[in-house]
Amino acid sequence: MSDKRFENYINRDKLYGLLDRGTPSEAELNNVLNKAKKLKGLSLEDVALLLRITDKANIHKIMEVAKYAKEEIYGKRLVLFAPIYTGNVCVNNCLYCAFRRDNKEIVRKVLDMSEIRRETESLLKEGHKRILLICGESPQNGIDYICQAIRTTYAARYKNHSIRRINVELAPMSVEDFRKLKAEHIGTYVCFQETYDPVAYKIYHPAGTPKADYENRLLVMDRAMAGGIDDVGLGVLFGLADYRFEILAIMEHAAHLEKVFGCGPHTVSFPRIEPAQGVALTEKVPHPVSDDDFKKIIAIIRIAMPYTGIILSTRENDAIRNELINYGVSQISAGSRTNPGAYSEEKGTGSQFSLGDHRSLDEVISDMIDGGFIPSFCTGCYRKGRVGNDFMDLAKPGLIKQYCMPNGLFTFEEYLLDFAAENTRKKGFELLHKMTTDIPDCQLKTTVQTTLQKIENGERDLYL
Repeated sequence: MSDKRFENYINRDKLYGLLDRGTPSEAELNNVLNKAKKLKGLSLEDVALLLRITDKANIHKIMEVAKYAKEEIYGKRLVLFAPIYTGNVCVNNCLYCAFRRDNKEIVRKVLDMSEIRRETESLLKEGHKRILLICGESPQNGIDYICQAIRTTYAARYKNHSIRRINVELAPMSVEDFRKLKAEHIGTYVCFQETYDPVAYKIYHPAGTPKADYENRLLVMDRAMAGGIDDVGLGVLFGLADYRFEILAIMEHAAHLEKVFGCGPHTVSFPRIEPAQGVALTEKVPHPVSDDDFKKIIAIIRIAMPYTGIILSTRENDAIRNELINYGVSQISAGSRTNPGAYSEEKGTGSQFSLGDHRSLDEVISDMIDGGFIPSFCTGCYRKGRVGNDFMDLAKPGLIKQYCMPNGLFTFEEYLLDFAAENTRKKGFELLHKMTTDIPDCQLKTTVQTTLQKIENGERDLYL
């Protein structure tokens, strides 16, 4: 009998077939949206129906339900992180990526441990607590290098501040190597499929490179979870194939993980192709995704997978990021650089793609405060063991909010006291006071107020 963990679960004809059906009626749309309001998720067929909606008024209906789901599950909390690119050397030749092997227009660099420490210290000085380590695929940054990089990042210090959680975005590896990764106390393992369409995948990933193997990449999360990784993050690069197909494929991937391992993805990422130096494909995107379609994508995934984190990177500009945090996005990077060494040096070296949002961390937080959002650097769930199935067991009945909201407030106060600019600090404390005052549970309110006082008195890294 074959191992169900390692079988291809994407039926290309089936998924495209679901998109070939006609425009749904008003009654069919309303039926799906009423189901979505129960916050139990949606079926593949439900999602296909929503993806066939093109009328702007009906898309607005979808976005309003997504806004409801976002507020019910996440409230006004938004998690912040920053990526550290440890290297842009890569053996692959992906046609959409500036790191591709044949690109002669960028300077290559793999950071050594002292350079990784300096990058980390630079981010700590800004107030960051959560890091995503990312690099190209190369023998120069194999599993031993990555494990050492993780230890170096955790060991870095700025005064009494350190990185509290490291997520990683790395090329596929073996079950044995995933066990090594697990031992380094990572948070989420992230790996983008790029495109789930096997025909398109073959076009963009030339033969003769590790990444040309579609199924090896498709089944990487099975190996990760078999190797003990609790939380995994999925993603596609929008612009390589029909975005509607990609959304259905993500649904199938999540359902596969749920069926085999009892737990779906912790996060899903949604980058669009952006201009990149030395990459002709980015000048004429094969399947461009408009802003309106992008908003619909975020809204549909929020109501289809209500308890899964949605990540939006600094590829997008500040205006669309500020808008989409209302409709589904729950994590964003801030003050990001996509070239190795760029935080601790003035220029760094070759970037993976062009940034759309150039705001500093403090500027991002200032804008979030204006929108009534609490910036969160919380890592309490990871450190208390509320991961994987345990996290979902708390999230689905709505119990996770009793941890996430207070922990977000605690890390927000730390930022305001230790890092914020004067104006950010002033209006931040006004929001913090309002959020604390509005806590309906008297016992929880007392706990939060007591902990905030401890932080004001100098204690740090407190969480429930």
